Amino acid sequence: MSKLMNTYTQFPIEIDHGHDFHLVDTKGKTYVDLTSGIGVCNLGYSNKAIFEAVTAQLNKIWHTSNLYPNSIVTKVAEELAPDGYQAFFCNSGAEANEAAIKLAHKATKKETIVAFDNGFHGRTTGTLAVTGYPHIHSGFDPLMPAVKMATYNDPAALDEIDENTAAVILEAIQGEGGVNVGDREWLQSIQAKCQDTGTLLIVDEVQAGMGRTGYKFAFEQFDLVPDIITVAKGLANGLPVGAMVAKDEVAANFKPGDHGTTFGGNLIVMSAADQVLQQLTPEFLQSVREKGAYLMKTLHEYLFDLPGIKSISGEGLMVGIHLDDSTPVNDVITALQDEGFLTLSARGNTLRLLPPLIIDESSLQAAVNAIASAVDQVEEMEG
Repeated sequence: MSKLMNTYTQFPIEIDHGHDFHLVDTKGKTYVDLTSGIGVCNLGYSNKAIFEAVTAQLNKIWHTSNLYPNSIVTKVAEELAPDGYQAFFCNSGAEANEAAIKLAHKATKKETIVAFDNGFHGRTTGTLAVTGYPHIHSGFDPLMPAVKMATYNDPAALDEIDENTAAVILEAIQGEGGVNVGDREWLQSIQAKCQDTGTLLIVDEVQAGMGRTGYKFAFEQFDLVPDIITVAKGLANGLPVGAMVAKDEVAANFKPGDHGTTFGGNLIVMSAADQVLQQLTPEFLQSVREKGAYLMKTLHEYLFDLPGIKSISGEGLMVGIHLDDSTPVNDVITALQDEGFLTLSARGNTLRLLPPLIIDESSLQAAVNAIASAVDQVEEMEG
């Protein structure tokens, strides 16, 4: 029996190495990667600037504590945080969201948090309570109290926000929940209701941020101004990282001793994050938007009329292909693996695509062709 806890259902593929947007397994098979390690390695697997920066830091020192100043973490905070915001660094998206919840309680002195069905914010006791997946709550009660769940993109959700609400936490584009794009008018209405009631708006950018949709933060395209932003995944291109970014007046409520972390702001991780942020130039982000538009157009041309496809959603290079119930998503994923393409699933029998942002259009076209073939193949087998 393995000494490793059985917490993941795994495919029988062990990755040995990678380059650009390709991965190679231990048997020598090469795959076009459409996963980025679940939205993490946005700049691929052979980014020279990141490699050199991390190697240079490895040759100096790996870790110091947060008891001493760290010029690299200060630089990354300046690059990451918009004007009027401050950053706190940690090690994951769940930790970033935990910090956001703590800060919201302390800043407002209120208890209730409003969250949304199909939203995913982590698996800690606090973040699980605001994650809209009842089936993964089972067996872990009691979770954090004073959480109200509402329906995403539903105007009735505004009724759940009042003067007793500390914060609303949401994703502008839900990832794990099925790549559900927030309605612009609805998102702005949520923001307005928060402002009217003295409620903080927390936008979780863990999956949709760091260029994934062609914007540094996905919420930018909806004209939102969150009180707190959380990021992780793509921020350090594969090294463990998370960050909570809060408006100056909100951040001021955290004093020394209120929150902390041993590894947050690690020198090696921050060296990678620095290079990632430097590469998220306006020109690069524009290229992601263009590739995203090309991918969506091609998917609609080649897949939309297939009987196994219900709908297609997403922004930039964050796409959900919603399959008919007669076309099991895991069967499609397996068929694509046989053809040399790695993909993901999301809630609601959804095939999820999160390719490295450096992927080229010819590989996107090849991926669409393979997806169309895989869907047809699974339809025939199930039929």
